Amino acid sequence: MSKLRMDLPPRLAARIRMDVRSMHAYAVQSSAGFVKLDAMENPHRLSDALQAELGRRLGAVALNRYPGTRIEELRAALALHAGMPPGCALMLGNGSDELISLLALACDVPSSEASCGGPATVLAPVPGFVMYELSAKLQGLHFVGVPLTADFELDGEAMLAAVREHRPALTYLAYPNNPTANLWDDAVIERIVEAVAEHGGFVVMDEAYQPFASRSYLDRLMRHDHVLLMRTLSKFGLAGVRLGYLIGPAAIVAEIEKVRPPYNVSVLNCEAALFALEHADQFARQAALLRAERERLMAALRKMPGATPFPSEANMVLVRVPDAAAAFEGLKSRGVLVKNVSNLHPLLANCLRLTVGLTEENDRMIAALKDCLS
Repeated sequence: MSKLRMDLPPRLAARIRMDVRSMHAYAVQSSAGFVKLDAMENPHRLSDALQAELGRRLGAVALNRYPGTRIEELRAALALHAGMPPGCALMLGNGSDELISLLALACDVPSSEASCGGPATVLAPVPGFVMYELSAKLQGLHFVGVPLTADFELDGEAMLAAVREHRPALTYLAYPNNPTANLWDDAVIERIVEAVAEHGGFVVMDEAYQPFASRSYLDRLMRHDHVLLMRTLSKFGLAGVRLGYLIGPAAIVAEIEKVRPPYNVSVLNCEAALFALEHADQFARQAALLRAERERLMAALRKMPGATPFPSEANMVLVRVPDAAAAFEGLKSRGVLVKNVSNLHPLLANCLRLTVGLTEENDRMIAALKDCLS
């Protein structure tokens, strides 16, 4: 087989944006043959009976037709499942990633129309979810990352100063955060939310890991007319389905809907999501098991010499070790795949992100990491 040519001829390279050419594509580690604990997936599969039932449902879907009214049924089912407040609307996305991109697109006010005279700004604490920055830059927006404190808490004063200086169009607050897995102080969050309101802009509360968290912002959503809440079914247990949703004041959601591609959610994804919501109790039990496993994993990590785990309200645990690169390779050599996040931000130096798996998977990871650290 001939080698794939990766160098772009100069006459064609000029047609690709220079900033895009300087970027790295999102890389997914090969997990073949490993205990896969690197991507915050729900490790529980459906029972054989439910899998067969879902197969029958998907087999009956009219693949020759574009998505129709069934999408509206899914929208209504998600609104009911989430407990959407009155006066709000719900928008569907092909995963949270698409929703983040659509928000950047909708808020990309031309410089000639912008009050600041330049590109709109996206603001977020860092380290955080990489798509906030990536979507902003791909849309030509200005991204401002405000470092967390050394213990991964919000730096309230720095965030407020950034809001005053940059007047961001979009401010992302992950609740819990990825990759640090913690819930930030609500009093600090409210100060930021109020500051954004004063200077004009939207706040997006990203609740991707809500099934594993002790708190949600949903009950506070209607206190503000500029706050949106984003969730995904990926952590719920449907990572392969790629379905995210945005909840917010109906007037705001209606405007963002205008930039959503038609038929962005497939009939197969729609039917799988409806099926899952009909069996939400199954997924709730899985989340409870994972929360219990998370506490067991945390307890084991606290006993390991050289390991410093950080508080978690998600289905992952961030842990600092003496040498993250060596520990990562040591785990791989023992058949366990985790995520080495130590190069993502200076605050994450020598940190690994461990996904909470099944009991036997966690046992294997604990034993392997203990062996590496010894």
